[in-house]
Amino acid sequence: MSVKAARNRAREERGVEDPEMITPVSAHPAFAKAAEYLGVQLRQAPLAEDLRVDVEAVRGLVSPRTILIVGSAPNYPHGMIDPIPELAAIAMDADASFHTDACVGGFLLPFLEKLGHDVPPWDFRVEGVTTISADVHKYGFSTKGASVISHRDKSMLRHQIFLFDQWPGGLYGSPALAGARPAAPIAAAWAVMNYLGEEGYMRLAGKTLRNAQALRAGIEAIDELSMVGDPPVSIQAFRSDVFDIMAIGDVMDERGWHLDRQKDPDALHMMVSPEHEKIIEPFLADLRDAVAHHGKSKGKPIRYS
Repeated sequence: MSVKAARNRAREERGVEDPEMITPVSAHPAFAKAAEYLGVQLRQAPLAEDLRVDVEAVRGLVSPRTILIVGSAPNYPHGMIDPIPELAAIAMDADASFHTDACVGGFLLPFLEKLGHDVPPWDFRVEGVTTISADVHKYGFSTKGASVISHRDKSMLRHQIFLFDQWPGGLYGSPALAGARPAAPIAAAWAVMNYLGEEGYMRLAGKTLRNAQALRAGIEAIDELSMVGDPPVSIQAFRSDVFDIMAIGDVMDERGWHLDRQKDPDALHMMVSPEHEKIIEPFLADLRDAVAHHGKSKGKPIRYS
């Protein structure tokens, strides 16, 4: 819906009829899906050496048709937080909207900051950020089916909503693609958020970060493995310059561990939660053994799950 709001805003305010949007190559495929659905040309920017989006590459992709620039906080493949202030400044210069995809970090980063951790700027405190998304089913700890899009002000919100009254039934309004939505996921999200409250989310965020740091330390202690980038929060990916990392994934599969497979570079990927505290040592023990006793990769496909 952030893409629709940006497209409609640019159409009304700037007369853009052949819109383009710029995303990092690491952005979630939902943006490519939205671009296809909404008739927006997708322009993908490469990553810099630190695996955050290359700011100058983004600047070079800007055109008079640019309606939206996207940054992730963090991105799903590597857990890196894009340079949101720099990207939002480019969007402002282009009179375009800027969206922070905080579907992973939206219910994590604010509470880590409240706990005193250093969190890069990503939210509406950054000038130029016009919309932010956050998934309640990730670190909001609710069920799937409820997500949040926040607008800087009502002037952006109105571009999201569909309104129609040219039929016998009167005014019809809808803020999302689905005209009618089940109430259960929304009720579950409300209940979970009220149950946990700020203190609950702070406690779970702190536990998540401690688990991620413990897993990272254990992985980095294995000589043949290294982290992909320097992920600051809960998503981690690790690789090997010594052998085929996918073969390690096969062994871990056989031992009951599910690790997503990534490419560019080839890596194994995990999204750490508070509940992982109890499995850190067994996981690392199996990982060390897999490194010592792996065979050839079975060639399992790399796909999002």
